[in-house]
Amino acid sequence: MKKGLKITGIVIIILAALGYGAYTFMISQTKKASPEEIVNYTEGNASLEVFYNRPSKKGREIFGKLVPYGVTWRTGANEATTFDTNTDLIIDGKTLPKGKYTLWTVPNADRWEVVFNNDMYGWGVNSGGAARDPGKDAIVVTVPVTTLSSSVELFTISFVENANGPSLQLAWDTTAVSVPFSTSN
Repeated sequence: MKKGLKITGIVIIILAALGYGAYTFMISQTKKASPEEIVNYTEGNASLEVFYNRPSKKGREIFGKLVPYGVTWRTGANEATTFDTNTDLIIDGKTLPKGKYTLWTVPNADRWEVVFNNDMYGWGVNSGGAARDPGKDAIVVTVPVTTLSSSVELFTISFVENANGPSLQLAWDTTAVSVPFSTSN
């Protein structure tokens, strides 16, 4: 009886180790195709951070095809993209309270909806599409599309400064959108 329990315990440990190894390998392969990125913005006491995964264009037609128009996109690959701010922000006249949000977009040919959602979602998608619950949206803003003169291979989120102040910029292929913001300080 004791020998049978020992063997069963050893088998369980071996299976758990193999399962963990397979999971780790799968995640590393997924991250290789769409690497993780963290971008930061600091101004005075304000500190913002975006965590996202960067899919590649790989010769594909992106917006309107791979990423359909009029459909919520998790805004990157793998895990849902997160946006963290330690201070209230003013975006399109609306206040985004300090906190951590998931960042979603609804791309269209001429404009995008950019959504800051209160919930954290693991992978960002489920069998029915984007995992976002619109009832948990903190704010939704609509911004115009800019056509870039050259193609961006890896989806890129950045903070840019211009004459009107800082913006959160999303760019991929020949499409970019900018979300101007200001701190409430």
